[in-house]
This record gives sequence, C-alpha cells and structure tokens, in this order.
Amino acid sequence: MNSILIAEQITKQFGSHFALKNVSLEIPTNSIYGLLGPNGAGKTTLLRIINQITYPDSGHVLFNGEPLKAEHISLIGYLPEERGLYKSMKVGEQVMYLAQLRGLSKAEAKKRLLYWFERLEIGDWWNKKIQELSKGMAQKIQFIVTVLHEPKLLIFDEPFSGFDPINANIIKEEILHLKERGTSIIFSTHRMESVEEICEYIALLHNAEKILDGKLSDIKKQYKNNIFNVGMAIQEGETFINELAQKFQITSSAYDKAQAELQFQIQLPSEDTRHLLNHLSSRGTVHNFVETIPSANDIFIKTVQSKSVHE
Repeated sequence: MNSILIAEQITKQFGSHFALKNVSLEIPTNSIYGLLGPNGAGKTTLLRIINQITYPDSGHVLFNGEPLKAEHISLIGYLPEERGLYKSMKVGEQVMYLAQLRGLSKAEAKKRLLYWFERLEIGDWWNKKIQELSKGMAQKIQFIVTVLHEPKLLIFDEPFSGFDPINANIIKEEILHLKERGTSIIFSTHRMESVEEICEYIALLHNAEKILDGKLSDIKKQYKNNIFNVGMAIQEGETFINELAQKFQITSSAYDKAQAELQFQIQLPSEDTRHLLNHLSSRGTVHNFVETIPSANDIFIKTVQSKSVHE
C-alpha cells in the first residue's frame, strides 16, 4: 500500500498532560481517511504536528516516504476548526493575498480563484468584507483558500461547521471530487454520517491513544454481531415469536394480526443462517431477512465506552 503520510510512535506532552501517546497512523495515497475521537482525544494536536505548527516530543512523520520537513508545507492544505480570515478585508483582496503566500503568481491565483468562485457560485462576494458574510459563507472562502494551491494532502478539521445541509452537501461533493482527481485527504469530524458517506479508512483516538484503525468496511465486518431484521407473513405470529424467543435472542418484534405480518429483530449465536431461514420458510412467507451492519457511530460509541470501562 502506497502511503502519502506515515506517523510513527508520535508522543506529545504538555506539562504532565499527554496529548498523544505513541500514536501511529498510515494514510493511504488517494484516500479519504477519517480521524475520529471525542473532544480532547488528541486529534487536533496530531494535525498540528503534521502541519509543523508544533512538534512531537518523540516519534516522527514521513511525507511521501521522506522525513517531514519545512518544504512539504507547500504540498499540504489545512482547514483548521478555528478559522483565520481577516474580517475587515475584502474577500477578493484577502484570497489573492493568501494565494500568493502559497506561492502562486498573481495571474495564476486570479485564474484559479475565478474558477472556484464560479464553481461555488459566489462571484458576487468578491468585494464584500468577511465581516459581512455569514459563518457558512466565510467557511466557503476558507475552503477555497485551503484547496487553491492544489496540495497533495488536504486536512479538513470539522469542514462542515457552520454550513446548512445544502451547502454541507456541496462541500462534501467537492471533497469527493478532489479525491477523484488524486488528492489524499485527512478528514476530522464529529459527524458520523459524513464518515459513512466519504471515508474509506478511519482511526479512532481516545485519551491520547489510538484504539482502532483500518479500512472502514473491514472494521464494520469485525463489529457485526449476527443481528438480522426479519419480515414475514405468518398466521399466529405472536405464538411463533414466543417459540423463537426460547432459542434465540429477540431484541424487538411487532405483529399486525389483521395483515398477518410479523416484523422482528433476532440475534443468532453463529453466522449459520441456513437452518433459521429454512425454519422460517416452513412456517410462513419470508419477505426480508437482512443483516444489520453497525454504523460508524455505533462503532465509535461502543469502542470508546469499552475503552473507558477498562481504564
């Protein structure tokens, strides 16, 4: 697996407080990697280390196979959770200034900015001051500034903060488009539905330590627990569900006597579903038999709670 960034055994301490303890991550090239964790888990500290805003006490970071160094900053775009635009400056003046700080010529900066302003339909904002914009509008400007120099690695810390659902979806689509064009992305958020929609890999930090990482689809398989949602047409459904409850764990059930429709959720002791399906089919007509796969939110809560109990 090719990796755009590898963090190895990163430790960072502020006084007696550990912000990170021996954290190792590997970000695959051209992927969207979700960095998750409760408040205070160490996510922002790790992102600041990658951006060389602060430095680890021990451990090291490799960027494209090389030790992370100052010149790599031009290949990274960082949208921090705390925004940093100058409120009294006009939008156009500010983005041109920031683009040139990123090494773009005035002509190239103007060309790319016009592309993004047109793409996000904000061309009439050029002469407005930041203080005249809503939080979501200012966030769009910050997003453009972050991606304008076309970095190899983009880091988004809560990128949807301040957006209504429509604009959040626009930015989500832009993030997916950037990935399609070859950009690698680290995505830090508390919005688990966003993780489900766009992340291929995740890492979960808790109390300064990494407690889970890997491909999201593989992690979901590891956390599934043989729970199935079942719907079937059957007479005497109440009697039948009581029979099943003698052998299996039934977590919920509902029977519509008039329609002879039974809906229930069942947990099996093993992955062998064939015998149960045969039994259900012998008693009625099975309309659906679907395994429930845990969501990223389910995994997040279960893993953090389990870790907290054992500490």
